[in-house]
Amino acid sequence: MKETPFLHQLLKLKEENITSFHVPGHKNGKIFESLLYKNFKENLVHIDTTEIMGTDNLHQPMEVIKQAQERAKETFKSKETFFLVNGSTAGVYSMIMAVTNPGDKIIIGRNCHKSVFNATILGNLTPVYLNPSMDVERGLALGISPKEVEKTLMQHPDVRAVILTYPTYHGFTSDLKKIAEIVHSHGKILLVDEAHGAHLDLSEDLPMPALACGADAVVQSTHKTLPAFTQSSMLHVQGDRINLDKLRFMLQLHQSSSPSYILMASLDLAVTIYNEKGKELMKQLLENIRDFKQQLSKQKGIEVLDRNLVGKNYIKDMDPTKLWISMAAIGISGYELEKRLRTEFQIQVELSNLYGTLAITSIANKKQDFNKLYDALSSIAEEGKEEKIEELPSFAYTVPKQVYTPREALYKNKRSVTLEEGIGHISGEYLIPYPPGIPIVLPGERITEEMITYVQAMVKKGMEVVGLKDINCRTIEIID
Repeated sequence: MKETPFLHQLLKLKEENITSFHVPGHKNGKIFESLLYKNFKENLVHIDTTEIMGTDNLHQPMEVIKQAQERAKETFKSKETFFLVNGSTAGVYSMIMAVTNPGDKIIIGRNCHKSVFNATILGNLTPVYLNPSMDVERGLALGISPKEVEKTLMQHPDVRAVILTYPTYHGFTSDLKKIAEIVHSHGKILLVDEAHGAHLDLSEDLPMPALACGADAVVQSTHKTLPAFTQSSMLHVQGDRINLDKLRFMLQLHQSSSPSYILMASLDLAVTIYNEKGKELMKQLLENIRDFKQQLSKQKGIEVLDRNLVGKNYIKDMDPTKLWISMAAIGISGYELEKRLRTEFQIQVELSNLYGTLAITSIANKKQDFNKLYDALSSIAEEGKEEKIEELPSFAYTVPKQVYTPREALYKNKRSVTLEEGIGHISGEYLIPYPPGIPIVLPGERITEEMITYVQAMVKKGMEVVGLKDINCRTIEIID
C-alpha cells in the first residue's frame, strides 16, 4: 500500500505519547481507556453508519437520536437541545439566522469567533460591535461592560439580537446575568457562544453556565472541554423567544445531510460521562489545579494568571481550568515556551503569544499530567534570562469606521496592495491577530496606520495573523 502521509503523521504523533493540555477534552482518548464505556474506542469502525433501520435521522429525529438529545436536554437544563456535527460554527450560523432576517442589525462582541462575523455575510446582517476590555500587556481580551451593552441598545433600538462570547478563550466571564436582564428589558434576544464552557455546570467553583444566566440560545463545543470528538457540539435553547421551527430549518441548511454517527455517539457518551462521573472528575481536576498553582507560586519567574483580575475590567468570574502561563518576566516568550514544552518534554499546550501560553485542562487530565508540566516549567525557568520580553506597540482595539457591511464588501471588486499602501483604504479582508483573535479590521472597514504598524510589529515577533490571503502578511486586499 502506498504511504498515506496524513494518517502516517497522526499515527506518528500517537507514538510520541504527548501529554495534552489542548483540545479536544478527551485528551487523546485517555478518558475512554480509564472508563471503558462499551469499549467505545474499539468499536469506532463498526458504528460508522448512516440512516438505516434503527439509527434514526438527525434532521427528523424520532427514535434513538431524539432520545439522546432529550437526555442531553435534561443534563444541560434546556428547553431543547440539538446535536451538531458540523462544529459549533453550524450552531452559530443557525441560531443567528433563526432570530434575524436579511437587513437586520445585530450587536456582536468584537472578541467573538470568526463564525459570528461570517454569519453576518450569510444572513446579510449589519453588525454593531461591542469592544471588550483589553489586557494589552498580555494580549488578552477581558470582560464586556453591561453599561456598554445598554448604551449600545439605546443607540440602536432596531437591533434584533445580541451575541457574546462566554467564557473567553482564556476563561474570563462578563456579568452575563446582568447583561441578559438588560437585553431582555429592551425586548431583544441574547445568544451566547459558550464554545469553551460546556463543563461549567459541573462545579459551583466554576462560573455560572450561560443558560443559568438567562441566555436564550447557547452553542457549546462539547469536544473542547468534555470528552466528545472534534467537531461535535450542541445547541441549547430555553424560553420562548426563538422560533424553533425556523431554527430547525437553519440547522438542516447549515449541517451535512450525511451526519457522522461516530460524532453523535461521542456526544451521547459525553453526556453519560458527564452524568455518571462528571462532578467527581471535576472535583479531582480542580484539586489538581489548586495544588499545581500552589507549587508554581514558589517558583520565581513563572506567572499563572489567577483570580486577581476578577472584579476588574468587567470580569465577573474566571474559569480555573484554563491556565495562562507566562515566563515573560525572565525573558522567555510564549512561543519559545510552547516549543520547548513540546520538543523537550512532550507536552502540548493549546496556543501561545509573545507573552505566554494557554494550557486547557479537562476532566480527562490526571495528577501525573500536572506533575509533568510542573517539572518541565521548573526546568525551563532555571534557564531564564535577566531581560524582559520587549513590549509590542500599544494598540487601542477601537472599532474602525464601517463603510460597507461584511456582505457588501464580499461582492465588491478588490485589488491587492502592500500593507502600507492599504492605509486609508477600505479592507476587503479580515486582519485578525491570533491570539487574542479580536479582528483589527474586517471587510468593509477602513484601514488605519496604527493597525498596520501594530500588525507588522506582531509579525516580526512571530505572532500569527489570520484572515489575509497573503500568508506572509505583506499584502492586503482593498476594495477598489
